[in-house]
Amino acid sequence: MKRLVPLFVALLAVALSAQPALAWNCPVQIRNAEEAIKKAEAMKLSPEAKALVEDAKKLVAQSKAHHGDAHTKIDHANAMWKAKSAAAQADAAAAISTP
Repeated sequence: MKRLVPLFVALLAVALSAQPALAWNCPVQIRNAEEAIKKAEAMKLSPEAKALVEDAKKLVAQSKAHHGDAHTKIDHANAMWKAKSAAAQADAAAAISTP
């Protein structure tokens, strides 16, 4: 039993230190989307790719608005998925374009 006490204390210390992340990473997702848009804009874009980039820019603006006006978790969640969607659209535009 005396051998189990130190083990139990060590496990308890690890469990208490491993807290879930409470912060949302909206700014990181928005920054990633903006970088993806810049990367796509540096390429020779087809009309389809230009439309994707314009949609991505609109989603980034919406994402920033959701994050700026966030009062609940769902507001942050909406900001994050719009930023991720914007990044995906910018990546798709880059994929169908030439350097």
